Amino acid sequence: MLLNDRQIAELAQKGMITPYTPSLIRKPDNLPYNVISYGQSSYGYDIRLSPVEFLIFRHIPGTVMDPKNFNKNNLESIQLHHDSCGSYFILPHHSYGLGVALERLKIPPYITCLFLGKSTYARLGVIANLTPGEAGWEGNLTLEFSNSSGADCRVYVNEGIVQALFFPGEPCGVSYSDRSGKYQNQDEKVTLAIV
Repeated sequence: MLLNDRQIAELAQKGMITPYTPSLIRKPDNLPYNVISYGQSSYGYDIRLSPVEFLIFRHIPGTVMDPKNFNKNNLESIQLHHDSCGSYFILPHHSYGLGVALERLKIPPYITCLFLGKSTYARLGVIANLTPGEAGWEGNLTLEFSNSSGADCRVYVNEGIVQALFFPGEPCGVSYSDRSGKYQNQDEKVTLAIV
């Protein structure tokens, strides 16, 4: 089973999604341009990319990426750009980047969610890693993107970037929060690999 818009809205009012946008927004009243949709959809919620931070991986000869000994020197913070279409980061061609969700999530102990890339970006070759949000997890999700195209791509901030799908079940015996999961309570900044 998958939660529908009414069920997600009820849980959002109890703090599952903050800030919460109760409808799908494509043309905000305060902006002269359309945005990549965000907010409540029929069976999911479109999460926005935060403007706070975006990091890309750079190759440094002689280094090897190791999840058990993460080398921060391979990451580079990139500049936030602005023009008449909005604010955005540039994800270089054939590269990999890390951003963070604008919304803070507090997943109940009887729900697990999956975060999927939006088709608007998929059509450009920008792939969002499929990431789970475990029962009891709370925080601002670190988002991972691969640009598989041969062209640099814009990723817009304060606009939709991934969709969360919520799957209810019986409450688990030990939630992510109960076991003090290593990615619990992430702030609105990129959280690097932790072992």
